[in-house]
Amino acid sequence: MPVKRMLEAFASDFRAMDGRHLLESIRRSEGRVLCAEVLTLSPPLVDGISNAELAAAMGADLILLNGYDVLQPQVMGFPGEVELDLGWARLSTGVGTLPARVKEWIGRPVGLNLEPIPDPEKAARALGRLATPENARRAMEQGVDFLVITGNPQTGVTGEGIAEAVAQIRKAIGGIPLMLAGKMHRAGADEPVISERDVEAMMEAGADGILIPLPGTVPGVVEEEAARLAARIHRAGRLVMGTIGTSQEGATASVIEQLALAGKRVGVDIFHIGDAGFMGIAFPENIYALSLAIRGRRHTWRRMAASLHR
Repeated sequence: MPVKRMLEAFASDFRAMDGRHLLESIRRSEGRVLCAEVLTLSPPLVDGISNAELAAAMGADLILLNGYDVLQPQVMGFPGEVELDLGWARLSTGVGTLPARVKEWIGRPVGLNLEPIPDPEKAARALGRLATPENARRAMEQGVDFLVITGNPQTGVTGEGIAEAVAQIRKAIGGIPLMLAGKMHRAGADEPVISERDVEAMMEAGADGILIPLPGTVPGVVEEEAARLAARIHRAGRLVMGTIGTSQEGATASVIEQLALAGKRVGVDIFHIGDAGFMGIAFPENIYALSLAIRGRRHTWRRMAASLHR
């Protein structure tokens, strides 16, 4: 039986998907998949729920956890071992919360950022977030559905470093898990955000998809070049994730709509929206605006309204 398009898949479908099924489900949705990134250590924007739940409620198909430490699991907003008593309200710190629990609660595939940080001092402060085979295995054991090998601001992560990490992780975890790779911005490295050389190296290393900043987010990334790279990635049978990782997730809805349509012209498969609209999540209305722009109300409302029991 063919894999369902992500547009039509529900919680029970996602529970049955492995990485190869997920890849095909995304591909068959023809540029109408939305991935929302949330910072796991950021307090929830709305009390009583987590940012992952809020992003899912606004129409996200995929939730990407940023800042999650596989050695010290925590997702703020989920009930955990520690709660902060504010007197008039209690804030759940989510200590001990694993990606498997996030997926169970929201009914969507959950991914995780891992970073090949080259600076030893910075890497030592982020041991559970490093893009290593050991951390990738731990992430899969903790219930992650897909991995994104990338770099946060000022980490110094390079395209070459990402390709090397992808190769090591792919060898360790095998060919089934879904793995995306690339940068949303320069990440503090003195090099182009994306180049043809990096794209080829990441695909050769085993990446199932490549990140391309949406034209209009990073200076110098224009539609023509992005479309050329996207076509090359698609010819190799891989996916393109178009990213908004420049705090424009906190811009006006009209900006989001322009970025979305630029991504359509480029050939994006997954539309990503970052976690810095506020601190830890995109402006929630912009998640909704992005969903409307890439697939309209019908598919947006279905994703928002679908029961976890389906």
